[in-house]
Amino acid sequence: MQTLEVHHSTVYRYARPVRFGDHRLMFRPRDSHDLRLLETGLVIAPKPAKVRWLHDVFGNSIAVASFDTEAEELRFESHIRLNHYPLDGPQFEIEDYAATYPFSYSAEEIPDLARNAQRHYPDPDHLVDDWAKRFVVTAGGPPDTRAMLAAMTLAIKESFTYASRHAEGTQTPVETLTGGTGSCRDFALFMMEAARSLGFAARFVSGYLYDPAADAAARKDEAKAGGGKKDATPVVGAGATHAWVQIYLPGAGWVEFDPTNGIVGGKSLIRVAVARDPAQACPLSGAWYGDAADYLGMTVDVQVTEVREPAEKAAA
Repeated sequence: MQTLEVHHSTVYRYARPVRFGDHRLMFRPRDSHDLRLLETGLVIAPKPAKVRWLHDVFGNSIAVASFDTEAEELRFESHIRLNHYPLDGPQFEIEDYAATYPFSYSAEEIPDLARNAQRHYPDPDHLVDDWAKRFVVTAGGPPDTRAMLAAMTLAIKESFTYASRHAEGTQTPVETLTGGTGSCRDFALFMMEAARSLGFAARFVSGYLYDPAADAAARKDEAKAGGGKKDATPVVGAGATHAWVQIYLPGAGWVEFDPTNGIVGGKSLIRVAVARDPAQACPLSGAWYGDAADYLGMTVDVQVTEVREPAEKAAA
């Protein structure tokens, strides 16, 4: 178990005061057996006229902020403190009938999984299909389901080039495959569609990524004393919101796969929202009214740190 703190800020700046429409926020993780919220805080400036909370069709926690004032800057600051109990690696139980590929979901599960198992993006030349089928071909018979999906996750990490991108939306899976580059959202969508091409139910996840190497480096006093995590492997995508995939496996349920970092099992991943398509899991969206030239830009900063007990308390 880890206790983590997440500080997430998004700031929009304008050349002169502008009006704001409603803004939709997906910042709050959902309590679960592997994630327990301890503390949350949300500060918005200018202060909204109203903030209302709701659950969307997927059960994600949504805040909608409405404004009645103009301003040159719009700022969202979120603070979260939580206990995290992730699967530490790719070892998870799968029903015997699903341990090797191919398999079929049960009749009871198919109606609820159907839309998550359907392809959502065109692949007219079957490029994504052919890429995914590479992981099915083995010399020793039917492939192990767990190993096959882990290999797919690692192949994206090793074969594609990560490129951070703040622009809205995602590339199509074919664009990511042919270009060989993309953001975490692009890689998540690509793996989701590749898994769906093999008959798996998969969904998109938006959340945060804990980088133990960056956390240790930031603790200069601990690093000087030799207490930092020097053996921690840096991850890609920290410092902003992150995206990955969940694939439904009988017996294990929805299992986390992060193709950007080759992570299987949820270690370092803090799940905030799940959706059938990336467009349904945008962390922050909204409208403003003014001249296009008034918009000066946006900055996003995410800091995820581990909360550690003081040395004297731990020794006791």
